[in-house]
Amino acid sequence: MGYAVATDRQQLSSAAAVPGTRKLFGAFHPDNMDGALDRLFLKKNTVAQYPNQPDLTEMTKAAIDVLSRNPDGFVLMVEAALIDKFNHPLDWERAAFDTIMLSNAVQVAKDFAAKRNDTLIIVVPDHTHSGSIAGVIDDVKSGALREKVGTYAESGYPNYPKPNSAGYPEKIDVSRRMAFFYGAYPDHYETMRPKLDGTFEPVAKGDKGFVANPKYKQQFDDAAHVDGNLPHTADSGVHTADDAVLNAMGPGADRFRGFMDNTEVFRAIADALGLAPAKRRN
Repeated sequence: MGYAVATDRQQLSSAAAVPGTRKLFGAFHPDNMDGALDRLFLKKNTVAQYPNQPDLTEMTKAAIDVLSRNPDGFVLMVEAALIDKFNHPLDWERAAFDTIMLSNAVQVAKDFAAKRNDTLIIVVPDHTHSGSIAGVIDDVKSGALREKVGTYAESGYPNYPKPNSAGYPEKIDVSRRMAFFYGAYPDHYETMRPKLDGTFEPVAKGDKGFVANPKYKQQFDDAAHVDGNLPHTADSGVHTADDAVLNAMGPGADRFRGFMDNTEVFRAIADALGLAPAKRRN
């Protein structure tokens, strides 16, 4: 069908760089790709099996390079889907690293748009999760795990290293970490530590539904059992109905302001594209 096909990051960049490439299909993993924290730093999950997965920034650049060859313009939808997939199992560190990756991908689009006057960029999630930062966890503090959480004036500051050139801190298992907690969750063991051996698996199958995964109690003596506030049929956290943040820049961005229903986002996109409803037939 005329598509160039890429199965790793080198093939992707090479195919996108060919001036004649107008159709490009990339497939880099038989399941979910690995997130930025694992690909760039921890090398866990399936990175060993698939070491050459492209970054979202590379996929965004390749897509823009190919699509911008169309003289009639283009519409590109970029999704940082792993932010959601890491929030479900309550693995906020991995979700945060993929949020940094999304920010970098948006910058690729902004760099492209900066050279033109005809490109609208919209950044918006399709839903929210229930996570919030409550303070800082300080390992130096004594007592039970929850007593290590500092809030308000007792928070202090986390001691993650300064971000590298791509915006990532290169170490997350530090002694003062952000206290990030979820509001909708199944039974699980709270360790208040990053999951360095792979994505958090909060539950295990029990006789009457899902129960807290005992492996985290085995790994950490001070891990605290947390009774879930979701049904025992829930194996992960769930989406929530909070308001979400929307940003827009470029021609048509003035339509995105104040509180908007999500259907209005569609209408503003349609207007920016110059689409009009078909005329009714008698």
